[in-house]
Amino acid sequence: MDIRYRVRGGLPLRGDIQISGSKNAALPLIAASVLASGETVLHNIPRLRDITVMLRILEFLGAETSFQGNIVRIRTHKLQNRLIPSELVNRLRGSIVLLGPLLARFGEVSMAYPGGCVLGKRPVHAHIVALEQLGAKDRSTDEVLHLEGALRPGRVILPEFSVTATENAVMAAALVPGEVQIDLAAAEPHVQEVEKIVASMGAQVQGIGTHTVLIQGQKTLQARTHTVISDYLEAGAFIIAALVTKGKVRLHGADSEHLVSFLSVLKRMGAIVKLEGDVMFVDGELSTLKSLEVRTNIFPGFPTDLQATMGVAMTQAHGVSRIFERLFEGRMAYLYELEKMGAHIEILNAHEALVIGPTELKGRIVSSNDIRAGAAMVLAGLCASGDTTITDIRYIERGYDRFDEKLRSLGADIDKIVTEEHREQNDEADASLSSGAPALLVAQK
Repeated sequence: MDIRYRVRGGLPLRGDIQISGSKNAALPLIAASVLASGETVLHNIPRLRDITVMLRILEFLGAETSFQGNIVRIRTHKLQNRLIPSELVNRLRGSIVLLGPLLARFGEVSMAYPGGCVLGKRPVHAHIVALEQLGAKDRSTDEVLHLEGALRPGRVILPEFSVTATENAVMAAALVPGEVQIDLAAAEPHVQEVEKIVASMGAQVQGIGTHTVLIQGQKTLQARTHTVISDYLEAGAFIIAALVTKGKVRLHGADSEHLVSFLSVLKRMGAIVKLEGDVMFVDGELSTLKSLEVRTNIFPGFPTDLQATMGVAMTQAHGVSRIFERLFEGRMAYLYELEKMGAHIEILNAHEALVIGPTELKGRIVSSNDIRAGAAMVLAGLCASGDTTITDIRYIERGYDRFDEKLRSLGADIDKIVTEEHREQNDEADASLSSGAPALLVAQK
């Protein structure tokens, strides 16, 4: 399979852009539909392959789903407890958020180990520990995740601030009569979305957005209609794109409260980003970027998912910048790709690097190491001289809704290059998605 972006740099981005719904919120909200009777309706869902694959998993389990426009409808009254095979989950790590709701509903869950981007070690340990504290028994093997047992109220102390483990614990607790206290809970905006939807379904939830969450679960929950938050990671990428191309862009739908640390860093860096009501205006033309130090952290700290795009901004800043990646040891690989383009970088260890700027980047063939690194390479191409080719963009298109189309609407010179071999395989995959046939999903992005 070969699908690439070709980017011709040097053009300032100008215009208005609508930020899509958050994939990181949409996937667990789709999983939450398992908990409720009736029809769950989700608005503002991004058009991404990961969303479609998640719906196909639910269909494999017997759910009725539809995805039209940006609205997803899910009915789970005929849901069955079945082993979810690897061909449905090996390209979608987000499917791990089905563990909690399926276990709570059926008293048992079996699935192949989920896949997705490789960002260092991302084990399922935190999920198992959380659900064991609610009474589950771990029967997993080397090939299959298998948990069983009637869940009970109690206290869950997460071993780390894991976003998806928190979401699993919250969803499982919502269907357990009695009080569950979750300590060391992650507090990212997409975690808050899960806490809010189970509260609307009938569970009593205290501490939304904090690191200690109290949930009074119920035997039954009711399906609800919910609008998904905008994607603050997409917003961050477009903000950086405007800055490094010295453009002027207005972002509609972005929530500045989800970007407090990121925007604070940009202000110290010399970026001009203004809030005009519910519109965010980025003036890259008047911004003069200077070096600084960035340390990623759990929310509301600087998001690890914006570290790579910030690395690109640092190549255009005056002085020596420093990056500390605190959460994943595999997140610095994109820096080698930036070096190919002429960036002056010193990688000190798996978690720390220096970026010396400003540097004139030059177009090269570079690869996408993961979703966020891939977006960063697109931004590098936008501000580089000449043509840049970004390979493996299937990662990018798993996380960004029509990324190339939105950039073109702002004046970027970016094309998608699809080989005939990939086009044929992609057509087959799309056909399998339309038919709901799970066995053919091995070719999905």
